[in-house]
Amino acid sequence: MRAEKQFLVDEVAAHLANSNYLLLANFTGVTVEDATAVRNQLRPHGAEYHVVKNSILNIAAKGANLPDISAHLSGHTAIVTGGNNPTGVAKVLVTFFKDFSKLEVKAGVLDSKILTKAEVEALSKLPSLDGIRAQLLSLLSTPASSFVRLLDAKRQKDEKPA
Repeated sequence: MRAEKQFLVDEVAAHLANSNYLLLANFTGVTVEDATAVRNQLRPHGAEYHVVKNSILNIAAKGANLPDISAHLSGHTAIVTGGNNPTGVAKVLVTFFKDFSKLEVKAGVLDSKILTKAEVEALSKLPSLDGIRAQLLSLLSTPASSFVRLLDAKRQKDEKPA
């Protein structure tokens, strides 16, 4: 392989190695301003948007031991990687694609499993990791606080005013 191609493969492989997910998008008809807007919306989530050549991405994905994504590598492809919040990133992409109607999610890979377009959209509807933690904490603390209130009510009932 030529040195230039190897450099590109290594660069894409580095992006894939730094992320536990990969989202593929079709960017046909996207202007520079649109791509900048997507990047700006992804930045708070720690995610990056890169346009890559399909053959380079396919080689890098095989090198990273990802599932076979070659079926989704047709047309113009952009990848989104990075960050610790795949649900937030998916939400940004799906919302952006609906607003601009130029981009569309092709597929994704999350924890070595290929996600279809519908599964990526379902992922975008899930709460973020912090939101799930808050819901779990709420579920765990509600019975405990109810139990404490019950004990306090029993104590108040047993203590007759003097």
